[in-house]
Amino acid sequence: MNSLELRASLGLAGVYALRMLGMFLILPVFALYAHTLPGGDNAAWIGFALGSYGLTQALLQLPLGMLSDRIGRKKVIYGGLLLFAAGSFVAAGATDLVWLTIGRVIQGAGAISAAITALLADLTREEVRTRAMAMIGMSIGTTFAVSLVLGPLLASVIGVSGIFTLTGVLTLMALVGVWRLIPDPARSRFHADAEAKPARLLPVLKDGQLARLNFGIFALHAAQMAMFVALPFALTATAHLDKAHHWQVYLPVVVVGFVLMVPAIIYGEKKHKLKQVFVGAVGLMTVAQLGMAATLDTFWQIVLWLGLYFIAFNILEATLPSLISKIAPADAKGTAIGVYNTAQSFGLFVGAAAGGWLYGRYGAAGVFAFTGILMALWLVLASSMRPPMAVRTVMLRIGNGWQGDAQKLSQKLAAQSGVREAVVVPEERVAYLKVSQQAWDQAAVEKLIRETFPT
Repeated sequence: MNSLELRASLGLAGVYALRMLGMFLILPVFALYAHTLPGGDNAAWIGFALGSYGLTQALLQLPLGMLSDRIGRKKVIYGGLLLFAAGSFVAAGATDLVWLTIGRVIQGAGAISAAITALLADLTREEVRTRAMAMIGMSIGTTFAVSLVLGPLLASVIGVSGIFTLTGVLTLMALVGVWRLIPDPARSRFHADAEAKPARLLPVLKDGQLARLNFGIFALHAAQMAMFVALPFALTATAHLDKAHHWQVYLPVVVVGFVLMVPAIIYGEKKHKLKQVFVGAVGLMTVAQLGMAATLDTFWQIVLWLGLYFIAFNILEATLPSLISKIAPADAKGTAIGVYNTAQSFGLFVGAAAGGWLYGRYGAAGVFAFTGILMALWLVLASSMRPPMAVRTVMLRIGNGWQGDAQKLSQKLAAQSGVREAVVVPEERVAYLKVSQQAWDQAAVEKLIRETFPT
């Protein structure tokens, strides 16, 4: 990466992390806090308030990403951050569950993830973009882990309303950072690897292999949100652990999950056993959820099932985007990721809402029976998916003045050694290739492009 690309990548990863920090910090403490507000005796409403963010996020994520193509990336990002900050301040001042829900809905309306991804694509060259996107992914995972530990600690010092206020302040700081630190792109254009294209939505939605992954991310985050409706009460009532000390449970299980994730991912990628690792993690997640449904009566039972949960969760969070990239058509990766992210947001809403309703009627056992069934269904779907090709995506620029036959060039590129799929997109002046992870003739591909279509 050159200095501009590194600055853009680190800056936008930081913006993403600050925004997600505000969402994740309240996750382990929200249900207990909402229970103390007027209206908080209704568990179904608590779940709806927690998940309402995901509903507006899911509805607006793709449209706002497409809007950024028309009016500019930064304008959409500024507007989204202002909405997110406003929702945070509304939630901070909420005196009952109604206003807390309104604050969460406004927060979700600041759905800027697609616009951030598009801006990053504008500011990075094709050959370094995958690394830039990975930096954002790492920032999200790290923020989630830190938040589970930091959330209960902060809540004990400044309260949950204080966390919402802090979130609003951090969001405004992120807005200033976008304005002052993130470069303006020389020009914005559509990027098939980073943005959703309406014409490609239907083929992506009809793809059975991608549908399995979309259901998976929906189920994974639905189970996560349902779990955090019930779990804080279990830690308080069953484990007799004050909410200020819940971090003492989360810290070791999160660390163990991260440590064990790394060798599992390396094994899956290097040995081309990604499906086996993936299915094994879904199976482990199913065991953890059903275990919580059956026995959640002591502190050590909670620690055991949470430990298994976080091992599986971290593996799945890392492998799902990789599988999307390997399976999605080379020229529709951005569309596939957009649908995937929307499914994740719907999962946040459905899981929290269902978890609240089930907890109110059937207690924690009912919540985890629901999540266990979700995971078991996902296990069946994951087991029947085709093993992904051992490939990675490469983007190469073709000549700016080129007016040739895109289909013929695609065929010539696809015929090169190690190239599994090639699609030339003339309007982007880019060739999208899926190449073997073991070896591919990069020199021959670049020579073909350079000699036939000079830049």
